[in-house]
Amino acid sequence: MRILMFIDSLHSGGKERRLVELIKGLKDYSDIHCEFAIMSNDIHYKYVVKQDIRIHYLIRKWKKDPRIFFKLYKLCKEFKPDIIHSWGSMPSVYAFPIAKVLKIKFINAMISDAPLKLKVFSKAWTRSKITFPFSDIILSNSYAGLKSYNAPKNKSYCIHNGFDFERLKKIEDENNIKIKFGIKTEKVVGMVGAFADRKDYKTYLLAAMKILSKRNDVSFMAIGDGENLEDCKKMVKKKYKDKIIFTGKQNDVESIVKVFDIGVLATNKEVHGEGISNSIMEYMALGKPVIVSSGGGTPEIVEHDKTGFLITPKSIEELASKIEYLLENEKVAVEMGEKGRERIRQEFSLEKMTNSFVSSYKRLLNQRI
Repeated sequence: MRILMFIDSLHSGGKERRLVELIKGLKDYSDIHCEFAIMSNDIHYKYVVKQDIRIHYLIRKWKKDPRIFFKLYKLCKEFKPDIIHSWGSMPSVYAFPIAKVLKIKFINAMISDAPLKLKVFSKAWTRSKITFPFSDIILSNSYAGLKSYNAPKNKSYCIHNGFDFERLKKIEDENNIKIKFGIKTEKVVGMVGAFADRKDYKTYLLAAMKILSKRNDVSFMAIGDGENLEDCKKMVKKKYKDKIIFTGKQNDVESIVKVFDIGVLATNKEVHGEGISNSIMEYMALGKPVIVSSGGGTPEIVEHDKTGFLITPKSIEELASKIEYLLENEKVAVEMGEKGRERIRQEFSLEKMTNSFVSSYKRLLNQRI
């Protein structure tokens, strides 16, 4: 079985991480041969480069470069894939006509979010309407995503993200991490995410300052970078700057999450609906109780009052209250973290995700599952 994985780039992002994890899982399937086609030289996940996987660089000069159609057509004529598996909306737009002309099966995995309301004539809406009719299978990492995009039920499937626990074997010592980032408090709360409008760092930082006005035994970490980073730094009052730590972009995120006592993900559902968040998966896999904005696919992974708390988006009061509750009730926090880790092992493992993808491939090619 020959599969062409087609994606914009391999920069640090949700769908990129998911694809890299899938490639790890597919190593156990000797009958599946994958090659990559990417439209950028931006490669954050060096794992792919180090593997015996051929990467075809279909570099585009601008977002909607029509030459990609011809480059992809030529590549498919040479590689002769059984399946084109596209990751993202623009790769799907490029891929579907090539797949139809060359009679190649086409898997459209453009759905990785779950917007509260998909706006008519928006980029995502338009590309879904163009590509869905020509897709053999439509994949999403959440049921909420399939619902948001109104994907046709007869060819739509949800495959949740899978976490590779092997990633946790190379974690750095917690004391080294605390020294590196100047953490001197007993407790640590953290949020991992891009400083973009879709992530609600404003609510997180305001909740942090509200808590720090009453206690000084906790530090708050903000892991990531983006266009809103500097504005967020300016929000922090001078007296709290030693307790609110901005790390910028980090490669070894798991080692940093390991020092957390609580993992937070505040999101702006009016701008972006989460599919299945890799940050939440990392928190839970590392045994951390989570406090996250409800909406999108998040309730599919977080069990309220069991593995953490689902809270009202943009509620500073509710976020601060839940953080304080878990800081004061360590036993509850530990139990939630343990239940979360077990949930990831049972329901969101790399093996389970990989098996689901392989089943989709074989179903599409009418092979025995």
